[in-house]
Amino acid sequence: MKTIRTFIAIELPDELKQQLTELQRKLMTDNQPGIKWVNPNGIHLTLKFLGNIRENYIGGITEAMTEATAQISPFFLETTKIGAFPNLKWIQVIWVGLGGEIDKLIRLQHLIEISLKKLGFKTEQRPFKPHLTLARIGREVSLVERQQLGELIAATTFDHYSRIIVNNINLVKSKLTRKGALYSRISSANLF
Repeated sequence: MKTIRTFIAIELPDELKQQLTELQRKLMTDNQPGIKWVNPNGIHLTLKFLGNIRENYIGGITEAMTEATAQISPFFLETTKIGAFPNLKWIQVIWVGLGGEIDKLIRLQHLIEISLKKLGFKTEQRPFKPHLTLARIGREVSLVERQQLGELIAATTFDHYSRIIVNNINLVKSKLTRKGALYSRISSANLF
């Protein structure tokens, strides 16, 4: 049976995607072959990565999403600062943090985990750290290059306040290509 690569996410407003594009430009320097910048049009807030699923699971996953969202009213998030995982001395991921009604976001993510567990999906063991990924750093990037990038991040301000109104969540298909991932929405579930 055919499988598709999927995840559950909150999509971002176009204005924020434009601001993230500008931020990426500030951080890009010449000759960065080991840094993979995320296409700003594809940046989203991932709530649950599902991996490869059979197409006949889509209905059940959508029902599980609806079960989770029925328990949460719409809420807002806002962008905060730029940072890196695990830290600025050894960067693997560059991100923008989120604030706002984080308690509702964390509850929503937890309810999604509970609903999907009933369908046989494993519960994520790592704590949920809400962020928007800007770039991933490859293994070939040296310690010195990572530290220089960390200094650049520390000196860069992201002063664009942007609010994200969360009214729904989406099941998204991810198709990997040589030019990066292509995303398309499969289904949605509205918050009440």
